[in-house]
Amino acid sequence: MTARGPLSAALVCLAIVASPPASGYLKVGSEVESGSIVGIRWEQMPIRYHITNRDVSGVSAPELQTAVGRAFASWMDVPAVDISAAFDGFTSAEPFAEDGVSVIGFRARPDMDRTLGAATWAIDMVTGEILESDIFLNSTFEWSVAAGGEANRFDVESIALHEIGHLLGLGHSALGETEERSGGGRTVLGKRAVMFPIAFPRGNTEDRSLESDDRAGISDIYGDRDQRTLGAISGRVTLNGRGLFGAHVTAFNQHTGDLVGGFTLNSQGGFVIAGLAPGLYIVRVEPLDDTDLDSFFDEDADVNIDFRPAYYTKLVAVPAGGSSGSIEIRVQPK
Repeated sequence: MTARGPLSAALVCLAIVASPPASGYLKVGSEVESGSIVGIRWEQMPIRYHITNRDVSGVSAPELQTAVGRAFASWMDVPAVDISAAFDGFTSAEPFAEDGVSVIGFRARPDMDRTLGAATWAIDMVTGEILESDIFLNSTFEWSVAAGGEANRFDVESIALHEIGHLLGLGHSALGETEERSGGGRTVLGKRAVMFPIAFPRGNTEDRSLESDDRAGISDIYGDRDQRTLGAISGRVTLNGRGLFGAHVTAFNQHTGDLVGGFTLNSQGGFVIAGLAPGLYIVRVEPLDDTDLDSFFDEDADVNIDFRPAYYTKLVAVPAGGSSGSIEIRVQPK
């Protein structure tokens, strides 16, 4: 049995993703027939995809294919991650048609005037396996594949890299800062993850390169389970002795400068941040009180934002191939 999943959260329009309860990363989740929530993922490799044979202003279909190929390669190049993809040719098929084929292409959606792109999935409702995934880029906007970017146009490779992260099963990262615009929406002040839900402005190409948070998240889904080079931090966040759901937890490596985020994803306030290089980490927790919660959680999720940011009282040691052991971060109400 298969089901078509909802649109993934796009880069400008902030949509909803589901997440399984057992991991610190926001992976896209699905409720399967057993009633449990599982993180969706591809089991069959390579992931085969087609490109819609449509040119738009500034970008031909072959240029789109080249940019998409580079974006796939960025995810495949993450060390110890088992992902492969293969371009199966150009097609007249449109993305988001339930045709059993994964299609990436441009579509004009003037009604989605804050959406640069989005992804959707067909999922095996018994196992959570992804069977098909489509991505569309909104040709209502102006696009570019220029090597250094192009003023007044959005960068195809940057947006494709984000959407392919969704295609692979990743949700959003909260490692970024924004401010509200007077006309609606938000402007990015800075971010440390391609999977942050808001795009950089036109002409910017910084999101062509994955950050440490993106690499850790994809390793959580497709990492080689036998590798012994990385470690994890696990624990819980509590307020007055009770666990917090939806708190944002970050781990900062003092030596490398890597910053990796996760979330508490159960009523006990439990979290796991994996894919970490061995070393000492500063661990911080904060509420998601300066962003749109539906960029990260289902609208009916009981996310607690009524607490003050806090640090764990000690540096946390992460060993190669192991875990820090469970830590507890106690926070205070606002």
